Amino acid sequence: QLQVEESGGGLVQPGGSLRLSCAGSGFSLEYRDIGWFRQAPGKEREGISCISSGGDTRYADFVKGRFSVTRDLVKNTVFLQIVNLSAEDTGDYFCAVGRQSSLGRWDCSVSAVAYAFWGEGTQVTVSA
Repeated sequence: QLQVEESGGGLVQPGGSLRLSCAGSGFSLEYRDIGWFRQAPGKEREGISCISSGGDTRYADFVKGRFSVTRDLVKNTVFLQIVNLSAEDTGDYFCAVGRQSSLGRWDCSVSAVAYAFWGEGTQVTVSA
């Protein structure tokens, strides 16, 4: 069964940084895209970024260079680095596995409809 588990969330001061992890099992990152999403309190879920099975990355317009997604194929884990955090970044962060299995895809989507298997999320709170 395809599964992902997020970790790395917590309480951080404004201006700080975090690295979130998304550990995958039951599949290889070389065959599946991974997307990162977040949901702020009282708001709809929004796509942040993705990394394709071929290693290509895409980012939502609001990211403005503060988010960076990477992966470790040996650990089968994807990372989301966030810098210069603000209160607006508070929320639950999720990763998800792409619906399509394809080796070395170049391009991915930050739309939730492209993803089929979701983690439980990790909470990020930005507060002084």
